[in-house]
Amino acid sequence: MALLIAGLIVFLGVHSLRIVADGWRSAQIARIGLLPYKAIYSTVSLLGLALIVVGYGQARTASVLLWDPPLWLRHVSALLMLFAFVLLAAAYVPRNRLRYAVGHPMVLGVKVWAAGHLLANGHLSDLLLFGGFLAWAAFDYRAARRRDRIHGRIRARATLAGDVATVVVGAAAWAAFALHLHGWLIGVRPFVG
Repeated sequence: MALLIAGLIVFLGVHSLRIVADGWRSAQIARIGLLPYKAIYSTVSLLGLALIVVGYGQARTASVLLWDPPLWLRHVSALLMLFAFVLLAAAYVPRNRLRYAVGHPMVLGVKVWAAGHLLANGHLSDLLLFGGFLAWAAFDYRAARRRDRIHGRIRARATLAGDVATVVVGAAAWAAFALHLHGWLIGVRPFVG
């Protein structure tokens, strides 16, 4: 469990700099340059992610059961994951209404992903992993929307093609992940027994 906690602290800590120390972050970028900052940021993020993956894998084998979610919550979780994937696609597909409406669809997608996984998983390791990401995403989304208001950000107008592409790309990614990649990468097949 210690590796999981350390990974969450490192990964979510570096991803929280804009929330808690935006001025310090800007000063570091000005001091060392954007590319070196991104290199350090990416390296620390990857270290944190590696610790999370290994730590969660270890913690799952001996985790304490806090609650036993009913089976139907797996179906609710699967539906929420579809929305999370569409939100993720909205972060990258240009000129879509979802991005325009929510402002930061990737962070909102993380919130939906974390909440959905909390519904379907009841171990302490799940609470730490998904609860940590849910708390971080809630604070990050709020901070990002506040920055948008302060800076008066206006997003590009959406097109029907952007909207359709967002839904198609998100749904296709969800299907690929749910039906194949989740089992291969995570070891859990969401739609099998």
